[in-house]
Amino acid sequence: MSAAELEPGFIGDRYRLERLIARGGMAEVWLGHDTFLDRQVAIKVLKRHIARDETAIERFRREALACAGLNHPNIVAVYDSFAHDGFQVVVMQYVQGRSLRDLLDKKKKLTPGLSIMMGAAIAAALDATHQHGYIHRDVKPGNILVRPDGHFLLADFGIAKAINPAEGSDLTSDNIMMGTAKYLSPEIVRGKPLDGRADLYSLGLVLYECLSGKVPFLSDNDADTALARLQREPTDLGHLRPTLSPRLVRVVHKLLARNPDHRYQTGEDTRVALLEALTDERDDHTTLTPPSGQRVVLERSTTTTRPSERRRQRPAPRLALGGFWRSTTVRLLVATLILTGLVITAVLRTRDPDNVAVPDPAVAEVMTPVASGPAAITAINSFDPNGDDGVENEEIIGALVDKNPQSSWATSCYADKFFGAKERVGVLVTLSGAGTGMLRVNFANGPIGAEIYGTATTPPSGFDGWGPPLAKEYRTRGEIVKFSVTAPVTHLLIVLTEVGKSVACSTTNPFQGRINEVAFIPA
Repeated sequence: MSAAELEPGFIGDRYRLERLIARGGMAEVWLGHDTFLDRQVAIKVLKRHIARDETAIERFRREALACAGLNHPNIVAVYDSFAHDGFQVVVMQYVQGRSLRDLLDKKKKLTPGLSIMMGAAIAAALDATHQHGYIHRDVKPGNILVRPDGHFLLADFGIAKAINPAEGSDLTSDNIMMGTAKYLSPEIVRGKPLDGRADLYSLGLVLYECLSGKVPFLSDNDADTALARLQREPTDLGHLRPTLSPRLVRVVHKLLARNPDHRYQTGEDTRVALLEALTDERDDHTTLTPPSGQRVVLERSTTTTRPSERRRQRPAPRLALGGFWRSTTVRLLVATLILTGLVITAVLRTRDPDNVAVPDPAVAEVMTPVASGPAAITAINSFDPNGDDGVENEEIIGALVDKNPQSSWATSCYADKFFGAKERVGVLVTLSGAGTGMLRVNFANGPIGAEIYGTATTPPSGFDGWGPPLAKEYRTRGEIVKFSVTAPVTHLLIVLTEVGKSVACSTTNPFQGRINEVAFIPA
């Protein structure tokens, strides 16, 4: 018998198993194709030896039931559930992206803005789950997926529990500890009756890890890790990362209150509180606990490589794109983000293989597209060849084309307005075909300086080689700027060369900028 429980082929008459993408102790996850609706799906198959356990089968079935009635942009959708040749099968939405666990393993901690965006999205998902009558009970980074456009989804309802189950219908009792030790609420550890506030506590733990780089409770074994939250309070997040805004620190610590009555009572309350923290400004004199601080956005300590006098002699004004996006409004979180792009999916993997399929980060493919009608944006990517990894806050670049003028993408925070030694940061726009027209860029803050370049061939990998700019602009404040594109191009490069100070950054690295939207209007 092969290592896989199944082989590629048809299952359930309409689904084609293409390749195995994850395997865990209980289930396998396959990349599949729905031949009826012509779409990719993730197919989760309960292993045969587990499928002999009636309780396991029922839990597997209830995962489908828990999700089937949920229609929310921040929850992985379940499409179908059936039995096939002794296997129990759930067909669900295939998510191109990675898990938050993978992201944290790579970056250790996230910017405050990205953490808030994640928290608000998952809070919205939990609010819908609780209103549907279920508790997730396993909110953790491995069960939170992030697409290449920065959209977060809650996955894996395998141990979800009805808030008010019918008598005899629950598969676990309240004194059985379910979930992952590092992310359990105190009431789960104590075996107390649960409601949605238990999930909000777990979300608080995830936020704490995103902002500090570590979970607040961790011991030598799962039992001690679970009990630790009953014996002490988490270390003050403001001490671990003093530059965080006091408001954001207070939101996280309120979620981590031992008494559920002292937490936010709903996911909606949590979402609103997190969004309000986006606008928090520096407060050096607050007397509240946690201590005061300042919200920062992926700060980078940079030094200017040339004297300021030499900078000022440059003929073309410089622009820099803004720091972390402060988007996430109600519409952003309750509406599905739309991003059409050319993407290549890398080899799929997951650190929680019993979960939904979690592919590696989708990699945008830069190529000359084939024209089919008026030119339109088909892909958008950050462009940072002078940086250490070639990208700049790529996780949220989709905000530029999500048709929400209040969402935004932004650069990191920098020590000087010219990006230090990097000198510039860009945004690469790929069109569906060679075209002319107007590039409209909604700059969210200022002053800004921008240069626009274009090419009808494969774009250069650096800033050199693009030829003369199509246009240059300098504005003292954020506003919509329109750039005329008179020669046919397939790629446009927005180069940001100067930016002003931002309240979202620290006094050490005060410079950042943001772009709300990018659009191309064909001639």
